[in-house]
Amino acid sequence: MDKAQRQFEQWEQKLRTVELPLWNQLPKFDLYMDQVTALVNEILGPLEIDPITPAMINNYVKKNAIIAPIKKKYQTMQIADIILITLLKPAYSLDIIRHGIDQVTANVYPQKGYDDFIKRLTFAFRNINQRTAPLKDENFTDKLMQVAVNVIIDRLQSEKILKIMEKPLPQITK
Repeated sequence: MDKAQRQFEQWEQKLRTVELPLWNQLPKFDLYMDQVTALVNEILGPLEIDPITPAMINNYVKKNAIIAPIKKKYQTMQIADIILITLLKPAYSLDIIRHGIDQVTANVYPQKGYDDFIKRLTFAFRNINQRTAPLKDENFTDKLMQVAVNVIIDRLQSEKILKIMEKPLPQITK
C-alpha cells in the first residue's frame, strides 16, 4: 500500500469517529454570533470543511435561508439550519437548501427532520465504504435526505483525494 492510500484510509478512519450533535445536544439557550460561529466550526471541524464566518451567517439571514436572530441571539432552530447549510452549501445553492429543509419539515417537526438527517449522515460516516442507507427510503423525504448525505460524502472524499494527490505545479517565470 502506498503512502497516499494509507493517508486516505487514515482519513476515512477518522471520519468514522465523527460525532455530530442531535437536536437535543444543541444548546438550549440563545447564542450570539461569535458563539454560533465557534460552536458550528467546532462541531464541523473534524470534517475539514471551510469554517463558517459571521459574514456567511449574515448572508444566510439576508437571503432568508435562516430566520433572523432575535435581539442578535440565535436559537436552536437557527443553529441546526446553519449546520445543515454549512454541510450542504458546497454542493447546493442556498435556495435549494432552504427549499429542501422546508420540504422535509413540511412532513415532520424540525427536530425530527434534523435528527433523521444527522443520523443518516453519521451512519454514512461509520460505513463510508458501503453505500447502504440506515433506513429504507420509504418516501421522497427519506430519499431526499439520503441523496443529500451521499453528496456530502462524495464531496468530502473527492476533496480529500484531490488534496492527497496534489502536486506542486511548476512555477512559470518570464
